[in-house]
Amino acid sequence: MRGFGSFVSAARFCCALPVSPGIILGFPPKSLQNGRILTAFSHILRRVERTFAAGTKRTGARLMANQLRVTLEIGPKGKKVAAVAPDWPGLERGAKTEEAALERLQSYLPRYAQVAKLAGMDAEFADLSTVDVVEHYPGTGSTDFWGISFAFSSIDKQDLSSGALERELTLMQACWAFFDAVRGRVSAQMQKGPRGGGRDRDHIVDHTIHVEQIWAQKLGLHTPSDADRTDEGLRAHRDAYCNAIRAFHAEGKMARTWSLRYLIRHTAYHTLDHAWEMEDKDLTVGVR
Repeated sequence: MRGFGSFVSAARFCCALPVSPGIILGFPPKSLQNGRILTAFSHILRRVERTFAAGTKRTGARLMANQLRVTLEIGPKGKKVAAVAPDWPGLERGAKTEEAALERLQSYLPRYAQVAKLAGMDAEFADLSTVDVVEHYPGTGSTDFWGISFAFSSIDKQDLSSGALERELTLMQACWAFFDAVRGRVSAQMQKGPRGGGRDRDHIVDHTIHVEQIWAQKLGLHTPSDADRTDEGLRAHRDAYCNAIRAFHAEGKMARTWSLRYLIRHTAYHTLDHAWEMEDKDLTVGVR
């Protein structure tokens, strides 16, 4: 029995190694196929192999869960690159090179963590430990000019399950909630600078919501231009926006030429970009 126990211990050890357990136990391929060893230990080896495969699958799943997937959109002239985290709508940053775009994206992780917390996904977001660049794809002239994603990756074109859609809508709504919180605490006058021509807070807010109302037309929505003047009007617009996306998803429809996934992430990005702009230009002392 001692010898058998040693065999089982060795088998358990093998399950942690990235090669075939049978080979580690000293059984060459031919003996595994034709010899007496196969007859004596085949049922044990099958159990070991199943355990090994299951352990490998669990380990791979954990590694993937801890990775921040990133796609890189390359401008046609190579002037700008947009780094996009497709699993976290709104988390996108651009720069002049791939390396700089990735570095800038990662520098914004602490700021996006506030959005993840509002969405109830802070633990999931905090577990991200590595960046995995999963795709390079061509952008548009606007990518080169603005350093913003204006093209669709292969992930943007993938079908979404109902559960995945709700997750992305939850994150988009968290971006809205963050935007509202920021505009409620920053100064009315913004720090002057080249971006936006020195717009003040209300101008930035009006611009952000107005552009979103234009995109809503892709969903067949026509929101009153003054909907953002009251909390009730803005809430009604946003509820209609989300419900229209759900309806289009149920029918398998795109938002005109935009995939629903792109519409969600672009809406989230535009909202967050201007929320962060207001934070960066805030004249209130000790705002953050």
